[in-house]
Amino acid sequence: CYDLLHGGHIAFFKTASAYGDLYVSIGKDDNLLSLKGKKPVFSEEERLYIIKSIRYVYDAFLASGMGLLDFEPDIKRLKPDIFIVNQDGHTPDKEILCKKFGVQYLVLERIPEPGLPARSSSETKREMRFPYRLCLAGGWIDQPWVSEIHPGSVVVAQIWPTMDFNDRSGLATSSRKIGIKLWGDKYPAGDHEENARLLFGAENPPGKPYISGSQDQIGLLYPGINRLYYRGGYWPEKIESATDRETCEWLSVVIHLVPLEPRPQGYDPLKIMNLEKPLIKELGEAGDRCWESVLKKDIKGLGRSMTDTLLSWKKILPLTVPDWIMNELETKYFPDYPGAITSGSGGGYVMVASEKPVEGAVKIKVRY
Repeated sequence: CYDLLHGGHIAFFKTASAYGDLYVSIGKDDNLLSLKGKKPVFSEEERLYIIKSIRYVYDAFLASGMGLLDFEPDIKRLKPDIFIVNQDGHTPDKEILCKKFGVQYLVLERIPEPGLPARSSSETKREMRFPYRLCLAGGWIDQPWVSEIHPGSVVVAQIWPTMDFNDRSGLATSSRKIGIKLWGDKYPAGDHEENARLLFGAENPPGKPYISGSQDQIGLLYPGINRLYYRGGYWPEKIESATDRETCEWLSVVIHLVPLEPRPQGYDPLKIMNLEKPLIKELGEAGDRCWESVLKKDIKGLGRSMTDTLLSWKKILPLTVPDWIMNELETKYFPDYPGAITSGSGGGYVMVASEKPVEGAVKIKVRY
C-alpha cells in the first residue's frame, strides 16, 4: 500500500524501473481497511500523490479491484510485460494470476541503497509502536517505603516492541496498556519527563491502594538506559541517561530473555517483608554497580549486579523469588553465565547477561 514510505521503497522502485516504464498500483483505503482492519496512516490521495512524484515511477494509480489481488482488473487493462514484487510482497496467488495472463512474474531481493539500512514497512511500523521496559537491577527501590529506609538506584532500559512480550511478566505491560489508552499504540511525541509523569498519574489515581513505582513509566518513556536514584519519594531525585548507540547496542547484544511462566493471577509479593536497612542498602548498591558496569560495558559486573538484585529480593521480599525459580536459576544459569535475574517478581522471563548465545532465549533491542 506504500504507507509510511521509506528508503526501501525507493530502492525497489529504482531497481524495478530498470526493466521499463514503471507503473505502480496503490491499494485503496477501503480495501486496506477490509483486509487489515484499519485504515492506512496516509490517505489514498496522499499516497498516490507521493508515489507519482518519485522520479523512477512512470505513472501510478489506485487499484480498481478489491481483495488481495486488487490489481487484477488493471493487469487486464494495462497488459504489462512484467509484474514485479519484492520478497515481502510475493504470494503464490500473484504468481498464478500472472501466468494466467501471460505476464512475466519477477521477485526482487530487498536490497537497500549502498550505505543505507535495510527497511521494511512492517519493521518501520513496529518500531513506531509503544515500547516496553526492562528493569536490569535495583528493582523495588523505586517504592518510597523501601528507599526511605536507604536510598539507592534502579537501572531500566527502554526496548523496542520487536515482539509482543508476555503480559504479567515484569516488562511494565500494565503501564504500557494505560499508555496505549492515552496515546494509542505509538511512542508519544513531546518531553519524556512530562509524558512519564502523565502516565504515572493516569496509572495511580487518588484512592488506589497500591501505587505503581515510577520506574515503570520512566522506563517506558525515556529512551536508552537510565539510572534512577530514589531517596524516599515516588519520583527519583536524579535521572542519568545513556542513549549513545555504542552502549545501547552493546546491551542489546548481551541481554537474553528466556520465557518463564507468567505471574499467577492474584499473586501478592508483599505478604512477607523484611525491610531491614542493611538489606535495602545492598539492593540500592546493586543498582549503582549495574549502572557503572553498563557504562564500562563490563559483562561480569553487569551479570553480578543482576544476580545480587535477585538475591536481595529473596531476602527483602521472599515471595518475589519462589523456590522453583531460584532452583532453575541456580542450576541452569548461575553456573554458566555472568549473571541472571527474573524480569519481574514471581516469573516472566529469566534475563541473562551473556556475551555468548543462550539456549531458548529471545533477543531484545534497546531503543535510543
